Amino acid sequence: MTNNLTRRVSEHRRGKTKSTKNRGDFSVSIIEECKTRKEAHEREKYWKSGCGKEFLKYSGMEQSGSSRGS
Repeated sequence: MTNNLTRRVSEHRRGKTKSTKNRGDFSVSIIEECKTRKEAHEREKYWKSGCGKEFLKYSGMEQSGSSRGS
């Protein structure tokens, strides 16, 4: 969740984010714009949940071998 996607991806790639620091390369699969911070937090929770991961898996958007954090 961020208000500046370019900066956030850069932080992940430079190892500045603990959750992805040692996970290797990654790509952004889903970008959603939300009206409120609360809505954004709820959507992020969904994508990190079992249901969200299953959706990504069956839609072909999940990266093989990754545990989609962040």
